[in-house]
Amino acid sequence: MSVRVSLVAAARSSALLAERFDDDRPLDHTGWHEVQLAAHALVPLGAAELRYCSPTPRSRATGDALGFAPMAQPALRDCDMGRWRGLTFADVAAREPAAVDAWLADPRSAPHGGEPLLAFISRIGGWLDTRPACDGSIVAVAEPAVVRAALVYALKAPPSTYWNVDVRPLSTVTLIGLPGRWSLSLEALPR
Repeated sequence: MSVRVSLVAAARSSALLAERFDDDRPLDHTGWHEVQLAAHALVPLGAAELRYCSPTPRSRATGDALGFAPMAQPALRDCDMGRWRGLTFADVAAREPAAVDAWLADPRSAPHGGEPLLAFISRIGGWLDTRPACDGSIVAVAEPAVVRAALVYALKAPPSTYWNVDVRPLSTVTLIGLPGRWSLSLEALPR
C-alpha cells in the first residue's frame, strides 16, 4: 500500500520581493487572479480522499477557492522565524547580517530564536510519514517553505538543498510512497 500526496503551493499574498517571514496575510488581488487562472488544472486534485492546508489565511483561501474545503493542519505551519517574523529577508540581512549567514550555513542554528531549519524539515517529514497508507490520495495546500521542506525530507537530500528549491505560488508536486520511503512524481497537467 502507498499513498499519493499532492502538495499545492498557496497563491501569493504579496509581491515576491515583499514576502515576509512567517507571513500570515490573506491572498492579495494578484493571488486571487492567479487562482482563477490555474483552477482548471488544480481543481481535479480536490477529488482526493483527504484535503488539508497550512493554517495560514492564504493557504486556506487558496484551498477554498479551488473547492477543496481543506482541513487546517497545525503541523503544516510555516517555519517559526522567531523575532524575524513579519520582516522581509532584506530587512533581516540589513539588521543582522552575521545571524543571516549563520542561519543559511547551519541547518541546526536558529539565530532568530525560532525553529531551526533541520527541525522544520523534520516536522514536515513527520506529518508526511503519518499520512495513512491506504492506496489513496491526499492534497495539501501549503506555504512554499512547507513544500520545499517536504521535498528535502522525501528525497533524503541534505538540508542545504532547501535553499536550492524554488517553489512558486500554485505550483504542485506529488510524492508517492510510505513512511520513510517517498518518490517524487512529476506529471504533466491537463491542458
